[in-house]
Amino acid sequence: MRCGIKFCGGCNPRFDRGRVLDSIKAGVPREIEFLYAREEEAYDALLVIGGCTTCCASHCQYYVTGEILRLWDEEQAADTAQKLTELVKHSKDIAVGGLKAATGD
Repeated sequence: MRCGIKFCGGCNPRFDRGRVLDSIKAGVPREIEFLYAREEEAYDALLVIGGCTTCCASHCQYYVTGEILRLWDEEQAADTAQKLTELVKHSKDIAVGGLKAATGD
């Protein structure tokens, strides 16, 4: 699963956005490929990491087939990791269900 990463501009120097990303990465399956979001790429999910409740980082320019997850507080990291884990599981369930339908099993 491809997960694009979009950071805000960093107006809150007390919030270590990189550390939060590392925390999320440590709590999710290895099947998630984290990539810095680029406009010409498609992503299964997009993770927008802001430094405050405004979470003003724009993300409408990215093509995302699944969910857009936004967080702005370290306390949201565990919930975000759980949501990403559920997305991986869901995508596997869809793939297996599609395979069964295609093979008639």
